[in-house]
Amino acid sequence: MKLVLFCHPAFMKSESMPRFARMIGQAMTAKGLEVDYWAPRPCLHRLFNDTRLAKWAGYVDQYLLFPLEVKLRLISQGRDTLFVFCDQALGPWVPLVKQRPHVVHAHDLLALRSALGQIPQNPTSFSGRIYQRYIRWGFRQARHFISVSRRTADDLREYGHVRPHTSAVVHNGLNHPYQRLERHEALERLKAAGLPNTEQGMILHVGGPSWYKNSAGIVRLYSAYARGHDKPLPLWMISSSHRNADVQAVLKDVPPQGQVQFFQGVGNATLEAAYSLASAFVFPSLAEGFGWPLVEAHACGCPVITTDDAPMNEVAGPMAYYLPVLKPEDDVRAWAQTGADVLDGILCEPETRRAEQVQQRITWASQFTTQRATDRYHEIYKALMARVKSP
Repeated sequence: MKLVLFCHPAFMKSESMPRFARMIGQAMTAKGLEVDYWAPRPCLHRLFNDTRLAKWAGYVDQYLLFPLEVKLRLISQGRDTLFVFCDQALGPWVPLVKQRPHVVHAHDLLALRSALGQIPQNPTSFSGRIYQRYIRWGFRQARHFISVSRRTADDLREYGHVRPHTSAVVHNGLNHPYQRLERHEALERLKAAGLPNTEQGMILHVGGPSWYKNSAGIVRLYSAYARGHDKPLPLWMISSSHRNADVQAVLKDVPPQGQVQFFQGVGNATLEAAYSLASAFVFPSLAEGFGWPLVEAHACGCPVITTDDAPMNEVAGPMAYYLPVLKPEDDVRAWAQTGADVLDGILCEPETRRAEQVQQRITWASQFTTQRATDRYHEIYKALMARVKSP
C-alpha cells in the first residue's frame, strides 16, 4: 500500500500543517508503507514574492498549475495508492482523485463558519466568503473523513454539507512529551529562559492572538480576580499579543495590584516548566478545532479552566473547571466575575486535594499520544483500502 499525502505548499509559511503531514508520513513509513508528498511548487509565487501579487500568484500555483501536475502524476499511480488530504482546506484538489481511494483529515471549520455568518465575532470579507465556499465545494465531494474532534465531525455535516461514507474521530496526540516537573527544576528552566521568578505561582494562558482565543475576556477575568486580593498572582499570557486593540482597552481596567505579562517565542521545555508551576491554566476560548494547550496543561498536572462547549469539554474532560460560552450579548463583567470565583475556588483548594487531582489530570492526558493517533490512522487507511479491494 502506498500513501500520497496532499500538503499545503511551503510558501504558505504554515507551521502546524507541515508538522502534521510529516508526523503522518514518518509514522506510516515506520510501518512499512511507501509515502509520497504532493504539494504545489512556487512557480509564479517565486516571481512575485514580497509583492502585493504574491497571494494571487500563489493561488495560480495552487489551483491552476498544480491540478495539471496532479493529473499527469496520477497516470503512474497504481490501484494500491491511497490519497490522503492532510487538511480539509485543501478541498479544491479533492475532485482530482474523488474516484480513487482517498480520505480527508479535518481540523476545524471555523473559517467556513465565519464565512457563513455563524460567528459574528469574526466577520469575513467578500473574497474570503467566496474562497471558503470554493474549499467547501471541493471537500464535500470526498467520501471519507477523519476529524480531530466530534465537534469538527458534526460541523462537517452541518456547515460542510458532507455526506460521508465513513467518518471517524481521532484525537490529536501531543507533539511534545509534556510531563510534570519538580518545582526546583521548573524554576531553573524559567530562570534559564530569562523569565521572571515566580515561586509564588501564576495564572497561565497559552494561545495565539486569534479572535477565538478570547484574550480580552481572559484579562477581564483576571481583573475581577485581582480586585479581590491585595497580592494577586500575576497573569502570564504566553504567545498572546498585547497589541490587539481589545486587549489594550481591557488592560486599563487591571487594578494596580494586578500584573499581566506577555511572553512570546517560548519553547516546549520552558512551556513545560510554566505549566508545572502554574496555579491555574485559563483557556476560555470562544471556539477551537481541538485545543492542544488543554492537554498540555493536564499532562503537567495543572488545573484547567475552560469553556463548557465542544470541543473544549471533549478534550479537557471531567477534571477541568468550566465556564459558559461568552456570547456577544452577554454581560461581560458578570461572566468575568463568574470566572474569577471559579479561579478563587481552585486557589483555595487544600493542598492534599490539589495533590490528588494532579495524578488524575496526568492520567486523563495520557490518552492523547501521537502513537495512539497514528496507529488509528493506519487502521483507518488499511480499512479504506480493504473496502476498495473487496468484490
